[in-house]
Amino acid sequence: MMQWCAVLVVAALAAMSLRAQTAVDGGAIFKELCASCHGLDARGGEHGPNITQLDAQQDLAAVVKVGIAARGMPAFGNSLNGAQIRAVVQYVRSLAPAAPAKTFHAADVVLNVKPADLLVAPVGANWVSYNGDYTGRRYSSLDRITTGNVGQLRPQWVFHAANSNLLECTPVVVDGTLFVTTANDVFALDAKTGKQRWHYQRPVTEGLIDDASAHHNRGVAVLGDRIYVETDNAHLVSLNARDGTQIWDVAYTTGNKNYGATSVPLVVKDMVIVGTSGGDDGVRGFVAAFDAATGSERWRFWTIPGPKEFGSESWPGDLYLRGGATTWMPGTYDAELNTIYWGTSNPAPDFDGAPRPGDDLYTDCVLALDPDSGKLKWHFQFTPHDLYDYDAVETPVLVDRGRRRLLVEANRNGFLYVLDRTNGQFVKAAPFVKKLNWASAIDEAGRPVRSGLQPSKEGTVVCPDMTGATNWFSPTYNPDTGLFYFIAFESCQTYFLEPQTFKEGREYYATGVKQVPGGTHEKKLLAYDAATGTPRWSYALPGDGESWAGAMSTAGGLVFFGNDAEEFEAVDAKSGQSLWRFNMGQSVHASPMSYAMDGKQYVAIAAGSDLFSFGLP
Repeated sequence: MMQWCAVLVVAALAAMSLRAQTAVDGGAIFKELCASCHGLDARGGEHGPNITQLDAQQDLAAVVKVGIAARGMPAFGNSLNGAQIRAVVQYVRSLAPAAPAKTFHAADVVLNVKPADLLVAPVGANWVSYNGDYTGRRYSSLDRITTGNVGQLRPQWVFHAANSNLLECTPVVVDGTLFVTTANDVFALDAKTGKQRWHYQRPVTEGLIDDASAHHNRGVAVLGDRIYVETDNAHLVSLNARDGTQIWDVAYTTGNKNYGATSVPLVVKDMVIVGTSGGDDGVRGFVAAFDAATGSERWRFWTIPGPKEFGSESWPGDLYLRGGATTWMPGTYDAELNTIYWGTSNPAPDFDGAPRPGDDLYTDCVLALDPDSGKLKWHFQFTPHDLYDYDAVETPVLVDRGRRRLLVEANRNGFLYVLDRTNGQFVKAAPFVKKLNWASAIDEAGRPVRSGLQPSKEGTVVCPDMTGATNWFSPTYNPDTGLFYFIAFESCQTYFLEPQTFKEGREYYATGVKQVPGGTHEKKLLAYDAATGTPRWSYALPGDGESWAGAMSTAGGLVFFGNDAEEFEAVDAKSGQSLWRFNMGQSVHASPMSYAMDGKQYVAIAAGSDLFSFGLP
């Protein structure tokens, strides 16, 4: 039964003033009277349900006019005139999910992805999840494109997304259909030609802040004949892969409007696992699992412990409700160990450690969770009591070397870590950038030996900078070479501190950073031995430092990545020698992938507002 939200008295008084308006704006009336309960996009808020999917035959005008007293829905017939009521109803109806626009009529999409299909590693013709497979290695077994012929690689097609100017997604490809996301939209394309098969449309959400306000979306997950995608305002949506029609829509955050989502769902067994953004904005992070068929919640692990829970000493009073540790990138999964590995973001407030004494668990951690229950198996914290915004959401890559089951992560704090993923035991760590002054080393227990630098009113120069020595864009591990490849930054910033009081609708950094006068920003592609943590080679990336591109390796002996000159580039995986590059003319903020059709291998990457697919002649 639908429940309605009672509108505050002040909203009713505001409605009286709206009668005097000469131009009837249904959107303005809705935002004034209804959005506080039903959300700015009418898809549900803390106190009211989603009203965009009501029966088209339901008389909404009557509901607005006379209300439903038994359910707390007030009457507005005395405060809104007929034209205003009709305008509100028309506005709500306009927010309903649009029917998918089909521009390619050859055939509907046929999809039947089984849980066993998601366990295939390494991937080949299909690229079934954000990182290709569960390991996070972003390694393709395809070998048609090699060090010998990569110089012949040419664009095969380009897909332009009109509703976005900065794509951050990695496509998913299953049996010839490619799925790509822009903001809250999902496109199904013919992977061979780039022609559109269907398009799911959803308006972006107004009123979001910080990362969520940019409406970035990094891709979809698949299971059975369904597609799963997160929206900018942290809804999990299930779509029919055949034609893009919506099956269900679940809002998975409540209680703080600073929440958002920028990640990709991870399907494990019959569950869809999601995270949230907003770690710089005073929210309480979590990882949550939902039933893939129904959308019902299975479990939720809060990454900031509540009162009397282990680690709660860092979060006095109600600070645990806004301590950060968000989970804004997807994790990885070991099916044999039945363990999910998920990274968490920095604590909040970012630059002021006084309100949050101690280590601030579980910020800047990799968490090992039981996928069936959501219970914590172990955790490892990279940057205890973080004062520098060193999120630990970088991909936790699963590497097997002999009998050793390792987890390798190039962390934003400037150190490359190797852990035993069976129990979280620290194995080793090594710095991978030269500009690193917040810590001098990592001790035998895996804790940093800190220098004592911290943000100040006058300003303190800290290296790496707030961007980190690396960031969310994907690393890759090639089991043939045993090397781990990732993009690294060399840069410092001046950190400032000014204590801040938390407020919804505002960021919660407690001030910020400035560039060091005359400072340089260098970028490079690094190759490290994954087992020993020792460097093998380094490839400098000339350019302006604006790309945020990840990497992918292949059985053809190549590493593909977006360089800093708006180019897609390939280097020899063993030596780092540059072999091929293509100027896309747009900054790259995405990670590459590979797939095959009719025996032909393709590599694809997003740049600017376009998705490029490349292949041999």
